[in-house]
Amino acid sequence: MIMMQDEQIVELYFQRNERALLETSDKYGNYCKTIARNILHDEESSKECLNDTLYQSWNTIPPTRPSSLKAYVGRIIRNLSLNRWEHEHAVKRGGGEAALAYEELGECIADGLAKSAEQLEESMVIRDVMDRILDGLTVQNRRIFVRRYWYCSSVKEIALAFGLSENSVTKSLSRIRNDLRNALEKAGVVL
Repeated sequence: MIMMQDEQIVELYFQRNERALLETSDKYGNYCKTIARNILHDEESSKECLNDTLYQSWNTIPPTRPSSLKAYVGRIIRNLSLNRWEHEHAVKRGGGEAALAYEELGECIADGLAKSAEQLEESMVIRDVMDRILDGLTVQNRRIFVRRYWYCSSVKEIALAFGLSENSVTKSLSRIRNDLRNALEKAGVVL
């Protein structure tokens, strides 16, 4: 079966053709469920998040015309999964890779999300510092960082994917977080 190009799928959304949902699911469903599964560790919840992602895509395309449909649906399912995880763990903070990943990043960024207009500038500084740090990493270390903190992959999964020891991955992540923390402090971000 030949997959449609992203541009063709997006055009189906603009035509309000429901085939866009099927094509999106066929092309990026497994990718999206993997993101959700890494965060939620629950197959049924991952499927529900995929359905919610398709629904949100339908409601936002148009007017949005994503240049990368994969990145677009990936961001949607990641945000939906994180929101679901937060909701499910609001009272009891449990385990899971998402919790561990954000706890690790919490060492560097106390709360990098803007909650008010005053915090917007600091959030922008954090984003710029993170961009600089990631740009300065080797391709492998950048991929390790993204796998851990975007996809919430476990250290074991990352080690297997890159043919490294878990200790090596842990040390790389620790060095990157230390560099990030130091850069944020130099930029005047209160940690």
